[in-house]
This record gives sequence, structure tokens and C-alpha cells, in this order.
Amino acid sequence: MNIHEFQAKELLAQHGVVIPPGQVCASPDSARQVAEQLLAQGWKLLAVKSQIHAGGRGKGTFKSGFHGGVKLCQTAADVFEMAKAMLGNVLVTKQTGPEGRVVNQVLVVGAPAIKKELYAAVLLDRAASRPIVMASTEGGVDIEEVAAKHPKKIIKETVNPAVGLMPYQGRKLAFALGFRGELIAAGARQFAGLYKTWWECDASMVEINPLCIIATPEGKEALMAVDAKMSLDDNALYRHPNLQAMRDLAEEAPLEIEASKFNLNYIKLDGNIACLVNGAGLAMATMDIIQHYGGQPANFLDVGGGASKEQVTAAFKIILSDPNVKGILVNIFGGIMDCNIIAAGIISAVRETGLKLPLVVRLEGNNVVAGRQALAQSPVAVISADSMADAAQKVVRAVAK
Repeated sequence: MNIHEFQAKELLAQHGVVIPPGQVCASPDSARQVAEQLLAQGWKLLAVKSQIHAGGRGKGTFKSGFHGGVKLCQTAADVFEMAKAMLGNVLVTKQTGPEGRVVNQVLVVGAPAIKKELYAAVLLDRAASRPIVMASTEGGVDIEEVAAKHPKKIIKETVNPAVGLMPYQGRKLAFALGFRGELIAAGARQFAGLYKTWWECDASMVEINPLCIIATPEGKEALMAVDAKMSLDDNALYRHPNLQAMRDLAEEAPLEIEASKFNLNYIKLDGNIACLVNGAGLAMATMDIIQHYGGQPANFLDVGGGASKEQVTAAFKIILSDPNVKGILVNIFGGIMDCNIIAAGIISAVRETGLKLPLVVRLEGNNVVAGRQALAQSPVAVISADSMADAAQKVVRAVAK
């Protein structure tokens, strides 16, 4: 589950990370009020930041013609005008796609005097099966771009989960970033807070980009998390009702929301061949083989290892809600899954939805004989396949007709 920038910053602040003061606003009037408060506190420059689940906001364009989802302002009146231009309008960035996202909230914060932009993040290193803290002197740009152009500028520190990020590791990262004097201790504290946020929140990834060296009003150097991004592990959310409350359904695709109600893992794609598969690995392989034979998958849909008849029916309804779908491939390898239950679900779903599209079914594994027999004896029009390759070729041909 993704959360907004302001929510990520709140969680980081709770764990000791320094963030700019500010407040999220849903109207231009409240944005002006927050701006007046910040200006009264001595801030000379303010930032108005669109809150959507996508990067590239500053370089984005609103469908209204207004450019930039992040703006710097010096007066409360300017903040009011910027918020008015953003709120309720659709912002298109490189990550939203051409459809864009409606901006329902803006974050109004103090904009510090930035001397240098850095990068810091915590995620799981699956190869090492351990958390890893990443940092770079190349902040303010996508980490993928840094990895491609300057891989040596990415610093990595592996963490033993039994003891957490040790103080010496925080100091080591700070020193590697070029910190000296008081900034070394400040950097160690920031890294400790970053790691603690990741650990305590069961996050998949926490990213501060940029983590900035700023000039304080007293002329000293300090560290501040100017922007943040955070993804939470869906499987751990049951432990965190406070984090579940941060979910913004307006930022999620309607079909993905519907799928989550039935514990289905669904992600909409741009193709026209829908996939219904059990197991994430098999689902990925199914999408690959469809593309291998010239087709384009319309979705990733994993019904899990023990789907019920009701879940299969729900999956079909979700698939058919996508107007781009021209054919369906069901690819089931039954381990825990009973192929006969899948067959019953397919028959029920076809009858309930009145399916007219080509339907290719490949069943293998647990109770497969009964499943195939049930499909063969039903009035449902099914194109049977003996293998993944056979199934992929048949659905691609059927859709091409």
C-alpha cells in the first residue's frame, strides 16, 4: 500500500527524522491560513506540493494547462493562488500515465535554504535476505538514473535484523556522504530514524529524496527530509490499524480496490488478453508467454493457492469490467488448489456474466481429471489447452480473429 508524502513524513518524524513544518490542506483558504502561520514563524519561502501517489510532480502538467505540481511561494496570497490552481484538477506526470490523477490535497510547508541534495532509503535486499540502507550524494533525481549512470555513487549498508542499524553504521554512511563535524552525528540520527520507520511500520520501502543539507537561520548546517516516499507491506497491515487508516482509495484503480475485497491480487495492464492464474510466479510466466506469442496481457491476476468458487466468479467479473479485454486465459496448476473447484467457478462465472469472449483454459495438477471432465460436460464454450505454450498460442489466435 502506498501513502502520501505528508503521511510518510509524519511517520518519519515520529521516529526522529527532521522534516519541514507544514500541514496538508484540502482548500485554498486552509492553504492560505497555514502559509500565514509559517510566515509568522519566520519562514521566508514556502512550498505548495500536490499530494498524489506518483513521482515527477514538479515537472508535471495539469489538464487545465497549469504547469507544475510543486510551486515555491513567498506570500500567503501566492500560496492561495497555487493551491486554487492545483486542487480539484488532474495532474499528469511521467508516472501517472496520460489519464493523470486528481489532486484532492496539497501540502504547504516551509522551504529551507538547500545547500546540497542527497538520497537515502531502506528496503529489503532479497538476495541477502536482509534489510539494506542505501544512500547517495546524487539526490533529487530518480535512483534508477543514478544506478545507470553513476553506480559507484550508491552506498549500501546491510543490516542484521536481529540488532537493527547500529550507531557505527549510521556514522559510516554519514562519513561516506561527506559529512563532517556535527553533521556526522546528525546524519547517524537521521539514518537511525529512517531505519526505525521502515522496521516499525513493516514497510516495503522508505525513501527520502532529497535528504538535504540546509542552512539554518543561525548560519549553521543541518539535515532535513524535504521529500519522502513510502510503501507498506499489505501482508502486515493487519498489525497496523493506524496505517490502514492512511489508505487513500481515490488514488487506487477501482478494479484493484474491488479485487482486494475478495483477497485477489489484481493489477490492470494495457493489453487485451486477461489472465486468471494461481500463484504470482505462474502469473508472471503466463504474461511472459502471452507476449512471447505476440499477445498483450490485460492484467496480472493471482487468485492465490486456495481460491474458492466465489473468488473465481469475482475474478471473472473484475476481468470483464475492463473494456479492453478481448479474450481470457485461465492457467491453473493445482497444488493446494483443487482444479475441480476452479472448473466449477469458471462454469458459474460464465453463466452469471453471460461471457461471449474466447475463453482458453489450461488445468493441471490436483484433481485435474474431475476438473476437465466438469468443463467438458458443461454447456460452457471453453477452448481446452494441454500446456502453457498451447494455451498462449490458442488465446492469441482467438483474440486476433
